[in-house]
Amino acid sequence: MPSYDYIIAGAGAAGLSLLTRMISSSNFSEKKILLIDRAPKRSNDRTWCFWEKDTGFFEEIVYRKWKRLSFHSLQFNAELSIEPYQYKMIRGIDFYNWCFDKINRQKNIEIVYGELSFRTDSSGNNKIFLDSSELNTNGAIVFNSIHHFRKQNSKTIDLLQHFKGWIIETDEDLFDESIATLMDFRISQADGSTFVYVMPFGPSKALVEYTLFSENILEQHQYDTAIRNYIKDFLGIEHFRITEEEFGIIPMTNARFPFYENGMYNIGTAGGQTKASTGYTFHFIQKQTSMIVNSLANNKPLQELVFSPARFSFYDSVLLQVLQNGKPGGREVFSRLFQRNKAAGIFKFLDNETSLLEELRLMSSLPIAPFFKAAMQQLV
Repeated sequence: MPSYDYIIAGAGAAGLSLLTRMISSSNFSEKKILLIDRAPKRSNDRTWCFWEKDTGFFEEIVYRKWKRLSFHSLQFNAELSIEPYQYKMIRGIDFYNWCFDKINRQKNIEIVYGELSFRTDSSGNNKIFLDSSELNTNGAIVFNSIHHFRKQNSKTIDLLQHFKGWIIETDEDLFDESIATLMDFRISQADGSTFVYVMPFGPSKALVEYTLFSENILEQHQYDTAIRNYIKDFLGIEHFRITEEEFGIIPMTNARFPFYENGMYNIGTAGGQTKASTGYTFHFIQKQTSMIVNSLANNKPLQELVFSPARFSFYDSVLLQVLQNGKPGGREVFSRLFQRNKAAGIFKFLDNETSLLEELRLMSSLPIAPFFKAAMQQLV
């Protein structure tokens, strides 16, 4: 079988971000690269939202961006000042098309589709199988972006962020496309920490997404009923057309995801780049893949890379513990956080980029007793 310099398993956000960043560098044009996935990407299966200060690597395909965001709950309603950030959205189909357009122009990249599986040999190294054939990984640096949900131990907190979204169109101009709803907690919290976000694409078109942080997913009709009720009760819209739907599940866990394991480098969600306390992933993938490409280009060892200070994993674990304990719920936590702090400071904290002093100021705005209890639970 042919040999490769690099093998990338999975053509999702992480795998394609890594590969297109390698293409943009002049250091990999002579390297033989294999990209593997189950099937071609031909549908708009998801959207990614993130905040960013400057022009990003994927700026060309940003579908919409907002300088104004709103927050709603029973305790607090406000328009948030987010400067110097902008809140951005990228559609899955635009991302896939943009990436594969660049990939298909490269003679040194091969794409293969099929069912992937991994087996560990007697030396502790992963063997990769495509359908029933073993791939030749000898001499190759292997990156894996395929994540499998698994409970690591009884002490691990494992919540899910699950969501269903409708893109709706109306006959009248009913949306202010200059402002998006980041979180609306005014809805029932009976099934867990629950909110809706609304991303207007134009005066008569918007994405309305119903999102929960909980241990169990709902029946599909429960999401549908909740979205329909929100559109009627809070947006005041009786008549609309559903043009697209999306559904997703993101792990919210304090389980550890090693970057290097069994002869492979894990990237994206598989490599711990999903923010455990919020589910945001896309921006962390960009940080990780940028650092990987820079290290490879400068012949620096990948295993020495540190993507975020360790204390942020502890902060995430504490918030997950609070959410699992159920008191206070996510509605109260995020309401107090946005009511007592500037949104830009919260975004910086959630990007794992704040100083210890900035973190202490944010923490002082939260309920002391439940967070202290959760911190002690995690320390023990």
